[in-house]
Amino acid sequence: MRPVSAWGRLDAASHDVVSLHDPAKIACQITSKPRGIAHGNGRSYGDVCLNPDGVLWHTTGLNHFISFDQSSGRLVCEAGVLLREIQRLVIPLGWILPVTPGTQLVTVGGAIANDVHGKNHHVLGSFGDHVQRIRLLRTVGQTIECGPQDNADWFAATVGGLGLTGIIVEAEIQLCRVAGPWLATDTVPYANLGEFFQLADESEADWQHTVSWLDCLDARGRGLFMRGNPTDVCNRPDPQSRKRTMPIIPPVSLVNPLSLRAFNMAYFHLKKWRAGQAIAHYESFFYPLDNILEWNRIYGPKGFYQYQCVVPRDVGQDATRAMLGEIARCSEGSFLAVLKTFGERQPVGMLSFPRPGVTLALDFPQKGLRTQMLFDRLDGIVREAGGRIYAAKDARMPRSLFEAGYPRLSEFMKYRDSGISSGLSRRLMGS
Repeated sequence: MRPVSAWGRLDAASHDVVSLHDPAKIACQITSKPRGIAHGNGRSYGDVCLNPDGVLWHTTGLNHFISFDQSSGRLVCEAGVLLREIQRLVIPLGWILPVTPGTQLVTVGGAIANDVHGKNHHVLGSFGDHVQRIRLLRTVGQTIECGPQDNADWFAATVGGLGLTGIIVEAEIQLCRVAGPWLATDTVPYANLGEFFQLADESEADWQHTVSWLDCLDARGRGLFMRGNPTDVCNRPDPQSRKRTMPIIPPVSLVNPLSLRAFNMAYFHLKKWRAGQAIAHYESFFYPLDNILEWNRIYGPKGFYQYQCVVPRDVGQDATRAMLGEIARCSEGSFLAVLKTFGERQPVGMLSFPRPGVTLALDFPQKGLRTQMLFDRLDGIVREAGGRIYAAKDARMPRSLFEAGYPRLSEFMKYRDSGISSGLSRRLMGS
């Protein structure tokens, strides 16, 4: 047994860690160590990838590329391959992953199990929209091949299924054509939520990627709207990556009302001064925090929560304003608060998070009862709006809100693997 924590570092419970390397031996490994959960690179914030006092099947050893058809853009790989390794392999060959989240340091299996989304949901949907085939291994030894056309019910249960339908061993993904690693970008400051929604609506037709940084302490909702399109600019050297590391865990969180207010004011005015059009490398545009290694340490020894919700578009402005008002009153929040809209697409999976609407994501230092009371108020706003919380980021949502936010939960339960359990499944599903 050894301690393992999620990215939020809220605790480090003991786990019996079993490393999976050889696909031919996985069936034996998981049947001899049942009631486990697959654990990739550990970038989920909460307990979806944890199994306190139980078994973790560690999948990063399943890191092999199996095949790549350069003419069609079809990639087959094992589930432990990092999205970063895919990008670095295929972008020089004229292809790119259609959808990635805010970090490329996640595994393919994790991207499928949480049906991750990026800055281009209004154009290309979520990660699961581009998965063509999944090889799934059940703990009884059964192998299931599923895709959007074949065994579509198993596919819908597994995409966004939180790792609870079986071990994802292998996947086939359809990539997108791309001219190179660069994007033409535009940064537009805005003063309030009304301006944000106007920018979002105006940008959807002409910009593939849209996202907004939000000053979470400004109840009006001021921020910076960023949008980008792939470009065929050439003769530019790839930027030299300068990685920095948060070297220690400070005794207290470095994110506090004083530092947060000062940072947000300085960041907004600096970026406002530099706003406008530019050319950006895909890594700096899509994954701004990947160059700061161990950045989660800044929240101190107690760790942090991430709260991400989505609410329907027709009530999105009112609900977002109400949440920002609660956050500003508490002077809580994070340096990196993200606001963006999802397109008019139905979710791929039964438990997929993305749905038409607007999504808000923020980090909060763990401050015990004070933090929980704020979350209770935010939950109330999300519940009243008919929204949902992102399970991949969650470590504390009430079971009732989970059930209300995911109406296909009872349908999904028919596909659960009884030999798989996680901290999240026991908290929100009872087993």
